[in-house]
Amino acid sequence: MTKVNRTALVRILGRVQGVSFRVWARDEAQKLGLDGWVRNEADGSVAALISGPEDAVTLMLERLHDGPPAAWVSKVVAEFVEAPEGVNGFRITR
Repeated sequence: MTKVNRTALVRILGRVQGVSFRVWARDEAQKLGLDGWVRNEADGSVAALISGPEDAVTLMLERLHDGPPAAWVSKVVAEFVEAPEGVNGFRITR
């Protein structure tokens, strides 16, 4: 049986900066074996690229709706995209 891989470019809105959202997201993604990145955006949102087995990506998308305890997530917008070359591991980019 082959695993189906998915990649999602995600924008998380709400109170998601200054609440350890990026560290939490990195830790959750690493637990799920996902590749990608997470970063703060100038508009106060958080952006993430998550890539890996479809079931793990789906689970991460569900977890992003809650975030860490201090966060308040109002909206998660995900767009499925082609996996970029050279993304290995999961990291905070800024």
